[in-house]
Amino acid sequence: MIETNRPAAAPADDEPDLLRDQFRQLLRYRRLLAAGIGVGLLGGVYLGVSTADTYVATADVVLRAPTDDPFNPSLAPDKAINIGSERQVALSSSIANEAAKKLGVGAEGFGALRSGLQVTNPPQTMVLRFTYTASSPKEAAKRANAMTDAYLLKRQESLDATRDKMVKGYQEQRDPVAKQLDELSKEISRMPAGAARDAATSAKTDLQSEVGGYNGKITKLEALDMTPGRVTSAATAPTSTDGPGIVMSLALGAAVGLALGLLAAWVRLVFDPAPRSEGDVARALRAPVLGYLPRDKTGGGPLLAAGEADPRLAEEYRSVAFRLAYDARFADRRRLLVVAPRGSSETAAAVAVNLAASFAETGKDVLLIEADLRTPVLASQLPTDAGGRPRWSQTPGNGPAGGRHGDSEWPDGRQLVVDAGESGSFDLIPGERARNVPRALTSARATRLISEADSPNSTVVVLAPPVLSYADALALVDRVDGVLVVCDPRAVHRTDLSRIRELISGAGGTVLGAVLHAPLPGEKRGGKGKGGSPAAGPQSAAAPAPRPQPQPIPYEVAEAEQHIPGDGTDTVALRTVRTGRR
Repeated sequence: MIETNRPAAAPADDEPDLLRDQFRQLLRYRRLLAAGIGVGLLGGVYLGVSTADTYVATADVVLRAPTDDPFNPSLAPDKAINIGSERQVALSSSIANEAAKKLGVGAEGFGALRSGLQVTNPPQTMVLRFTYTASSPKEAAKRANAMTDAYLLKRQESLDATRDKMVKGYQEQRDPVAKQLDELSKEISRMPAGAARDAATSAKTDLQSEVGGYNGKITKLEALDMTPGRVTSAATAPTSTDGPGIVMSLALGAAVGLALGLLAAWVRLVFDPAPRSEGDVARALRAPVLGYLPRDKTGGGPLLAAGEADPRLAEEYRSVAFRLAYDARFADRRRLLVVAPRGSSETAAAVAVNLAASFAETGKDVLLIEADLRTPVLASQLPTDAGGRPRWSQTPGNGPAGGRHGDSEWPDGRQLVVDAGESGSFDLIPGERARNVPRALTSARATRLISEADSPNSTVVVLAPPVLSYADALALVDRVDGVLVVCDPRAVHRTDLSRIRELISGAGGTVLGAVLHAPLPGEKRGGKGKGGSPAAGPQSAAAPAPRPQPQPIPYEVAEAEQHIPGDGTDTVALRTVRTGRR
C-alpha cells in the first residue's frame, strides 16, 4: 500500500467557517423567519396607518435670566436657570390651563390638549422646543404657539411676582428706618448746639446711610430686565404628515421582523439537540462526513442505485467508496461495518449494498455479510443467484454431516451472488433469524467469514442492526474495527453520535466517517426511525410496490417462566473478552 494513503480527519474548527455554517443553519428555520417578517409587516402596517393623519408643529423658545446688564459676560445663564425644572413647568397643568383658555378648549378636551405636547431641550442649549402633535396641520401649529405663549406668560408672571415680593420686603424694612430718621431730624432742629446735638447728628447720618442702602436695592430690582425669553422659531402648519409613510413603514417592519426572526431562529438553534450540519456531525463523531445522499425524487427504487435514471445517487456511493479506499485505516484491513444510530436500518442497508457494488466495480472480491439476524431482508430484495459455499463451510466437521447443527444455525454456509449490473457482482451471506443472536455473531464460523478480508484483493462489508438499539454491532467491532455511521442529521441527537463514538472506541473500533441522508418517504421529520420502533428492520425506501415485511422471531411461543437465550434481554454481554485485546 502506498504510504500516501492517509486517513481523512475531522475538519478543524475555523471561526469564519463556523459562523458561516451557523448562519446557513439559521436559514433552515424558515417558519420562524417567515413568522418574524410577518409580525414586522403587521407592525409596519399599523405604524403607517396610525401615523397617516398625524401632523407635528414645532416652536423654539430661548430662555433668559433677569439681568440689569445683558451684555455682562460674567453672568452665566445656565447657572441662573435650571433647564430641567423649566421643562417640567412647560409640561405642567397650569400651562395647559392657560393655553386652554386662549384656545377655548373645554374640560372634556383638556386631557387631549395636554397629551399632544412634548417639550425637549437640545443638548448644550438654553432652548425649549415645543412639539405638538395633532390630526390637522393648522391645529398642530395653533396649539404649539398657544402653548409657547402660555409658558412665556406664566414665566413672566412668575418673575414679576418674585421681583414685587422682594421689593415689598425691602420697602417694609426701609419704612421704619425712614420714619425714625424723620423723627430724629425734627429733634435735631430743636436741640441747642453742643455735644448732644453732635451725637444726634452722627446717628442721623447712620440712618440716612441705611435708608439709602434699601433704596438702592429697590431701585436695582425695579431696573431689572424681566423678559422671560423669546420665541426664535414660531410653529407653522406642516406640509406633510409626521409618519414615515406606508412604504417606509413596511420596509422598517420587514427589517425589524427579520431581525426578530433571526433572533428566534438563533435561540431555537442553540437549544436544538439535533446536528443541523455536516460540521456538527463531524465534531460529534470526530470523523469526517464522507457523503450526503441526495433526496430520492422518484418516490422509490431498488436497493442498488447503479443503472437508475438519476445517476447522482450512484455517483455519491462511488465517491464514498473512493474516500474509504484512500483511508489507510480501512485500506490496511479492508473490513467495514455499516450501522445506523437507532430506528430503521433501511438506508444503512442501501449504503452497505451500494458500497459493496462500488468496491466490486474497482475489481475487488467483495463479500457482503448481513449480520442483522433479527429482521434479515437483503436476500429477498436483491437480484441474487445461488453461488458456491464459502471455504470455511467445506472444512471437516462443518459440512452437512460434519456437525450437529450443520445448516441449521447462522451462518449456515449459504452464499448468494448479487448481480450489480455494470458494476459487476459480489457475494452475499444473507442473514437468518436466530434465537441466540449473540452466539451466532460471536461464533467461530462468523469469525471465519469476516477473515475473508485477509485474502489479497478482498473486501468484507458487514451490515449490523442500529448500534443504540441493540448491542449486536459492538460484538463485531473487535473484528470489523472500521465503522461507517449512516444517519439522518435531523433525526438524531448530537449526544447520540457522541455516545456511538464512545461505544465504538471502547469496543476497540474506529469510526471511519459518516454518510448522511434526508428523511425517508413517509417518515416523520425529526423522528427516531420509521414507526419509532428500534427493532424495525431495514426496508427499501425505494420500493415502488409494497414488500413483505419480515416479522421478528415469535418468542411468545415460550412459556412465561422460561428464559430463551437471545430474546433481547441478554444482548449486553455479546463480546468475548480475550487476553491482550481491547
